[in-house]
Amino acid sequence: MFRRDLLFGGAALLGAAGLAHLGSAMAPHGMQELVVQQATYQLRHQQTAGMVSLSSDAPPPVLYGRQGQEMRFTVRNTLDDYTAMHWHGLRIANAMDGVPYLTQMPIGPGEGFAYAFTPPDAGTYWYHPHCMTMEQMAHGLTGVIVIADAEDPGFDSEEVINLRDFRLDAADAFLPAYTARGAARGGTMGNVQTANWRQGPVYDHGAGSLVRLRVVNTDTTRIYRLYLDGGTARIIAWDGHPVSVELPVPRMGAPLLLAPGQRVDLAVVMPVEEGQQVDLMADLPGQPPRLMAGLRAVGSGPKRALAELKSLAQNPLSQPDLDRAELHEFVFGWTPEGNAPNDGFCGTMGYSFWSINRAAWAGDAATGTAPLAVLERGKSYVLRLRNESPNLHPIHLHGLAFVPIASNRRSLPPLWTDTMLLLKDEVIDIALVADNPGDWAFHCHVIEHQKTGLTGFLRVT
Repeated sequence: MFRRDLLFGGAALLGAAGLAHLGSAMAPHGMQELVVQQATYQLRHQQTAGMVSLSSDAPPPVLYGRQGQEMRFTVRNTLDDYTAMHWHGLRIANAMDGVPYLTQMPIGPGEGFAYAFTPPDAGTYWYHPHCMTMEQMAHGLTGVIVIADAEDPGFDSEEVINLRDFRLDAADAFLPAYTARGAARGGTMGNVQTANWRQGPVYDHGAGSLVRLRVVNTDTTRIYRLYLDGGTARIIAWDGHPVSVELPVPRMGAPLLLAPGQRVDLAVVMPVEEGQQVDLMADLPGQPPRLMAGLRAVGSGPKRALAELKSLAQNPLSQPDLDRAELHEFVFGWTPEGNAPNDGFCGTMGYSFWSINRAAWAGDAATGTAPLAVLERGKSYVLRLRNESPNLHPIHLHGLAFVPIASNRRSLPPLWTDTMLLLKDEVIDIALVADNPGDWAFHCHVIEHQKTGLTGFLRVT
């Protein structure tokens, strides 16, 4: 059944730290156990059964770590199907990346897998399954990871906002997670927009205080157009990494696009008057502006200023040498005639609509699958991402960070990232150093696109 093991050998299955499948339900000493399980939760009017979380009655928790310190998790699977956990945006060892058949075997029912990694970067990241991806993510299994800075920047508090859509019927039961029409276009949208599984939650923070607002789009499809209503703010990090340029604060009429997989951190000065709010709003197509989450001022205290914050320390990223960079081009478009749907292991939708370089991904366990490109460790590269479709694609590269250097459609600030949103007919050049060895998944983070062909991997030797 597990055919792809021949591609990476038995040593990779054990991982860099000698970790492997765990038959026992007990976590090794010093490890936090994460139990993937069925859940029930009131998303709207009534309880919704059939959700997937790390708790039977709550959203997946925020996982906290510290830059440069090891994190250890046992992911135990109590579902009737397979799973595997990916740590989105973390530049960790390939064996810990959580991609079935590429870096590990899937975690079967009743099994566990021990993950151990040391995050080199501070910032905001997230986790989600990479096996049965659509089914489990659409039913709730997406959570945020916060990696604390080595030095405290000086905030009074912080708030984590996990943005998710769900597709529910009138009785608050799940509708099918996708449609063929949606998968072949921009994706199938949800009809219940939530922040931390709640509709328009409001969180209390001290009047006049400084709040770090971490906003994460863990949706399977929706690209949010977000803005702040009220308060003074500044964007301080993008996709985990501190920003080195001044960026406009998103306001009504000039929203920020946050695609699936992307994150933004804002420093917010709370109003000094008790009861006033700073609201995170969404401009959704065909709908009035929607409150996603609010920050409400409570109590009284001195009014702090953004200037009081220490600058975030830059993460240890390798700077590409553009004069010596080698160019590779990747074309993202529809699937040519004759491409079959993927092999079905770890979930299939029964269709093949999308491709990279005009070849659709044959499936997680397919035989004879070659890397899209082979990159030599330590060398600099420019990857040209060409969107030949009218649909938008957030392209995510595992295990590495990159910076955009050119676009044929817009001026892009030099923000380090792991997920690049391609607009209609856009061509973007990104630059990176291939400094993390392994086979790294490379795919669209509209999950319907990923599971119907728009997937591959890059090999760093």
